[in-house]
Amino acid sequence: MSTQLTKLLKIKHPIIIAPMFLVSNTAMVIEGMKSGVAGCIPALNYRTLDELREAILELKEAKAKASQPDGTGGSFGFNLIVNKSNVKYLEQLRVICEEGCDFIITSLGSPEETIREAHAVGIKVLCDVTDLHFAKKVEQLGADAAIAVNSEAGGHRGNLSPEELILLLKKEISIPVISAGGVGCKADMDKMMSYGADGVSVGSPFIASIEAGVTDDYKQACVNYGAKDIVMTERISGTPCTVINTPYVQKIGTKSTGIEKLLNKNKTLKKWVKMVRFYIGMKATEKAAKEATYKTVWVAGPSIEHTKAILPTREIIQNLIS
Repeated sequence: MSTQLTKLLKIKHPIIIAPMFLVSNTAMVIEGMKSGVAGCIPALNYRTLDELREAILELKEAKAKASQPDGTGGSFGFNLIVNKSNVKYLEQLRVICEEGCDFIITSLGSPEETIREAHAVGIKVLCDVTDLHFAKKVEQLGADAAIAVNSEAGGHRGNLSPEELILLLKKEISIPVISAGGVGCKADMDKMMSYGADGVSVGSPFIASIEAGVTDDYKQACVNYGAKDIVMTERISGTPCTVINTPYVQKIGTKSTGIEKLLNKNKTLKKWVKMVRFYIGMKATEKAAKEATYKTVWVAGPSIEHTKAILPTREIIQNLIS
């Protein structure tokens, strides 16, 4: 299938394996590239800049092996949190631009600096947006595509339905629109493309992949639970985020504490409260993803409804395209 996304990233199928905190890794992206799709990893998955640099070099070598004679194949990129909660942002951007990759996905902040620095070295920039206002803004800043994060996405999701958001953006902006959220099988993908999407960004189905860098408990949870078990919580990053409604989530609740709500009313303190909550939430999510614990905070979206087994990444991709 040829779309604006396949042409932009020189891939065979209009699919991006979405960047997922702790879940995404080089093994998953390499299998994705072998299958002719794009894969993305959060830069925050790497504790040090040296580890990030090593991952880029590994992926560049794998991409060269996966390339086809016609110039197509797979592609790889990294996700950057570009607001003040990510104190590593500028150094991560520097390393990525020094070593090179195919694209960067920006989240939770202004992509202006990322677009300027990445374009200077030939890296494409795709920006998460949840509404028309931000889509127009990133287009004006020079973004190469908009990732339309809809109300069915996992993690930090939007408020508009996939159909509403895709139709709106396709009408009002000229850059490619990639739909993020609500794709767990081929029928879902076909539906997004029928609305006019130039491609899809798919995350939650790949949590239950052989290659995913999380515990088997997390993977099996995506098999055992379904769409009805996904709830929104403010307890991870301070921003509403979708998680599996485990007994632990039920126990701690999904709303911010009274103290956090009070502090958030103070403009001076609000950003610091959010930064601390983001750090605490990341550590809690990391613990649940990396070791067996009753404190299970597993981020996922409703598309796990179609996850019936733990499979290799290549089989999950095959299920999306045929």
